[in-house]
Amino acid sequence: MTNVTPTSICIVRLSALGDVLMVVPLIRTLQANFPNATLTWVISRPAYDLVEGMDGIEFIVIDKPNTLADYWRFARRMWARRFDVLLAVQSSFRANLLYGCIRAKRRIGYDALRAKDGHSLFVNETIQPGQDHTLDGFLRFADVLGATQHDIRWDLPIYPADYAWAKAQLPANPTGPIVLVNPAASKPERSWLVDRYIAVLRHAKAQWHAEIVLTGGPGNYDREFGETIAKAVPVINLIGKTKPKQLLALMSLGSVLLCPDTGPSHMATAVGTPVVALHAVTSADVSGPYLSRHLSVDYYPQAVTTILNKTAATNVWGTHVHGMQTMTLVPIEDVIEKLTIALNKT
Repeated sequence: MTNVTPTSICIVRLSALGDVLMVVPLIRTLQANFPNATLTWVISRPAYDLVEGMDGIEFIVIDKPNTLADYWRFARRMWARRFDVLLAVQSSFRANLLYGCIRAKRRIGYDALRAKDGHSLFVNETIQPGQDHTLDGFLRFADVLGATQHDIRWDLPIYPADYAWAKAQLPANPTGPIVLVNPAASKPERSWLVDRYIAVLRHAKAQWHAEIVLTGGPGNYDREFGETIAKAVPVINLIGKTKPKQLLALMSLGSVLLCPDTGPSHMATAVGTPVVALHAVTSADVSGPYLSRHLSVDYYPQAVTTILNKTAATNVWGTHVHGMQTMTLVPIEDVIEKLTIALNKT
């Protein structure tokens, strides 16, 4: 289709936290290439709480739809709206049904490999296929519009009260670097072993006199994980105690973040803090922290070989290596090596 400069663009990406943060460079790219276009982002909480206050964009905040009545209310809300372009940046059953409620001339969605749950039925154009990082996949939506000069930038607003809260949680005179640790992933199979975290953090205390700060969600799994670590290593335990903007502020004050494949890795990236991310179930080349992939401890290739019994050539791009044993492939020594590299540059 011939590219015509759009004047109104609707982006749909409801969740999850990490994916929403990786959409932000797409938004910045659209703003840089189409400064006169109005941008509307359909999003859900708590993802919205992270990006609230972004300049130059209208947010339509909705709850994730669960019933036909939810879709009917959304359709009525969008009935009078018309867009030049719809960017269908989420391929899921819930999101796909939302696309049917949005009127747009051009409806751009995923290629065949990434399209799921009938996604292709709701779009009339697709992005170019490619085995690339999720963030680069999002930028392919801009490419379809001719916006090939990408703007990899976040500039998320963080309010003074959030910075003040974050600073109040940290020592006024730290003994060494502030090592943030978000130990639990949203799915237990992506979490590293708790005894290995303890070994690494004891090393960080002995080697660098590091101040260790634990972060995580309010669920029992995160809390129990953190409590086990806190019994073995002196830490500041903030698991379950942060709001999204507060966590962004805290991340910005850290020297490094240590975590598995989880949303906070992208939060730290958004505020310029280096990330040592631990991968085996997923590939850091697909979902790792975009600006810190060189610091990732990525045992996904070994997991493909030893657990899936496949090669890089026979493995389908994006396949997850499921199983509670997968993260046991990640060794302590490699994590310490990457932390050393990160801290020597801070």
